[in-house]
Amino acid sequence: MKKQIVYLTGFMGSGKSTIGPILANTIGYDFLDIDERIEGNERSAIHEIFSASGEKHFREVEQGVLRDVSKLRSVVVSLGGGTVANDENLLLVKNTGVLIYLRADPRQIFQRLRHKTDRPLLKTPDGQTLSDNQLMDRIRGLINERDRFYYQADVVVKTDDKKIGLTVDEIVRKIRNLIE
Repeated sequence: MKKQIVYLTGFMGSGKSTIGPILANTIGYDFLDIDERIEGNERSAIHEIFSASGEKHFREVEQGVLRDVSKLRSVVVSLGGGTVANDENLLLVKNTGVLIYLRADPRQIFQRLRHKTDRPLLKTPDGQTLSDNQLMDRIRGLINERDRFYYQADVVVKTDDKKIGLTVDEIVRKIRNLIE
């Protein structure tokens, strides 16, 4: 059965928010970033939600937004890096759309994220910046935890050292027969 939602998953810094709008434009779909939807609904930035209410609350809000988004049609959805790291969310995504894993090497992710200050999972529990070694260990650890979910995607595309246009072209080729 062909689907009308294309979900992008992958670790933070893998290119979901960059590739998503271009992919959507290329295939004639709308684009939606689930983190932006959460921030709009909650009237707070993701890192503020984490610090004020914790990751558990954030994941509950994220799941509610995902349920709403899963009813849309002709849309490319950029998921949060941990959205599919939950069996219920993964099943919902797989049942309602085509899931694409944008895979990036941990060293690439480190380079892309090392100066970002708005990523709560890449800080100490009390909000302090991690050292380079701690950051690399955290990235590798989270990817290792999430890989079993990520690799259940319908399509896996490497985003390391590749021009965005070439990545989008590869995705379009791979999903052409999966979407309406």
